[in-house]
Amino acid sequence: MTTILVDQKRFPIGKFEKPTKISQNQLKEWVKDISLFPTRLKNEVQHLSEEQLDTVYRDDGWTIRQVVHHCADSHMNSLIRFKLTLTEDKPTIKPYWEDRWAELADSKMSILPSLLMLEGIHERWIVLLNFLSEKDYSKSFIHPEHGKEFRMDENIGVYAWHYNHHLAHITELKKRKNWK
Repeated sequence: MTTILVDQKRFPIGKFEKPTKISQNQLKEWVKDISLFPTRLKNEVQHLSEEQLDTVYRDDGWTIRQVVHHCADSHMNSLIRFKLTLTEDKPTIKPYWEDRWAELADSKMSILPSLLMLEGIHERWIVLLNFLSEKDYSKSFIHPEHGKEFRMDENIGVYAWHYNHHLAHITELKKRKNWK
């Protein structure tokens, strides 16, 4: 029973499941999720106290502050990965140590710069996503950490899931703590 609770706290919306076939409607939904994320995140965290921002969402997990900064780091890397994929032939992307980045000094500062970064990154990213062609969706990159190739259409889904996943870490913690 404890394992189930830990897994629910770690993956509150479950793990990403790639559809067998990715439809245009599915892509539109994922792009919509990605476009709404900065506003949704800001609405969930802007009113939290410093103490609340420094609360971990689960044992051995990050604080809300670290999650916000991680999302900015992740989205920044994602935009670069998308642009590399659109302009190169199956580039090998550079992975990064998310857990180590979350321990750096900038992950302990105010969340405002990361919220602003997310707004700017997403504004540019959504323009790119809205102008992808059928050919662009089939372009891919190599992820050395996973040892596999990822297509753009699949990766759009992974990132839409990723944002909802981290947003749920925050919203579920707020429910458990009865924070408004």
